[in-house]
Amino acid sequence: MADPRGRHQRVAARSARGVPAEGPVLTPYRVLRPALPRSFYERPAVEVARDLLGRDLVRTHPHGDVAARLVECEAYRVDDPASHSFRGRTARTEVMFGPPGHLYVYLSYGVHWCMNVVTGREGEGSAVLLRAAEPLDGQSLMRSRRGLTNERLLCAGPGRLCQAFGVDRGHNGLDLTANGELLLTAGEPVGDERIAAGPRVGISVAVEQPWRFVVAGNPFVSRGHVRPGRGRRLGPG
Repeated sequence: MADPRGRHQRVAARSARGVPAEGPVLTPYRVLRPALPRSFYERPAVEVARDLLGRDLVRTHPHGDVAARLVECEAYRVDDPASHSFRGRTARTEVMFGPPGHLYVYLSYGVHWCMNVVTGREGEGSAVLLRAAEPLDGQSLMRSRRGLTNERLLCAGPGRLCQAFGVDRGHNGLDLTANGELLLTAGEPVGDERIAAGPRVGISVAVEQPWRFVVAGNPFVSRGHVRPGRGRRLGPG
């Protein structure tokens, strides 16, 4: 089988010389990196939340492709009073109790969409909220969707991230492992020494749990600051 890297390099070289590329140019993230496997998500939510930092979220679309590297995630377990699944299975949370690796999308306060990745065993009801990411590709499309030019704010927050990627209720239940229009790829995993943990944002119960994980010092984190180590933080959440 031909190496897709070679094709992408040839396309880039031809484009740089002003020579039309042969056929459609595929996003390098999609060509070179397949989706993370389901086994990646078949683990406890807290473990997956830490391990999602540095992974690349990629969406392909006729209007253009976008990609961003995750820098902030929050874990929500089924035994967690702050989790939607805490009171059991409902029509709204059905996806949370489904297979791991699927997207759970909900409308927050009737204003903005939030996307989560289902984790653990099927039927467990745990998930990880994708809170913030560092833009890598398609920033012009992100700016158009967000209506702003400040790159640091394009994906800094769960609602902003969904808006920048054009994610809404129609993506609820989407399988991120299927190499479809939306996927998470390996990216560049973050070492423990660069991960900070602290209380989650915007909740009124279980606030003591340090299940918000960020890439320490990254300017694209949504809000507040957390210090490396379990549950230690600086500044407001």
